[in-house]
Amino acid sequence: MLQTVSTQKRIAIIRARWHANIVDEAVQSFADEWTAIGRSRSDIEIIDVPGALEIPLHAQSLIATGSYDAVVACAFVVDGGIYRHDFVAGTVLDGLMRVQLDTGTPILSVVLTPHHFQETEVHVRFFEQHFVTKGKEAAAACAAILEARARLMVSVM
Repeated sequence: MLQTVSTQKRIAIIRARWHANIVDEAVQSFADEWTAIGRSRSDIEIIDVPGALEIPLHAQSLIATGSYDAVVACAFVVDGGIYRHDFVAGTVLDGLMRVQLDTGTPILSVVLTPHHFQETEVHVRFFEQHFVTKGKEAAAACAAILEARARLMVSVM
């Protein structure tokens, strides 16, 4: 018996609001690329959290609802002088990986941390464009992993 695989997928995009102008570039480019590859904008739900550290727990809570096929995490973590930004980014990524493995739901990361960032026009423009690229890449990767998982599920049945 031939199994059909639904192409309707729900994607949660969790975005941190620190440096929202930069993070929003990834979210918008994800949505643009998602539709460019033939998917529906209505597949995407955008959820805001204050900062990057809140993303893993929120991802876990959203996945527990059973409403999402994948989660995309978006944040821009910079050195604020209080603690090392690489520690925060590493903690977030470790948490996301744990949630992904514990739940079996794909989580894609657009949680990026630069070695050097200053709130100058040049740096802001550079990272806004970089997040556009990363949003597009995340959309393509999300579609690919969902298709791979769908094929896996069909072959198991």
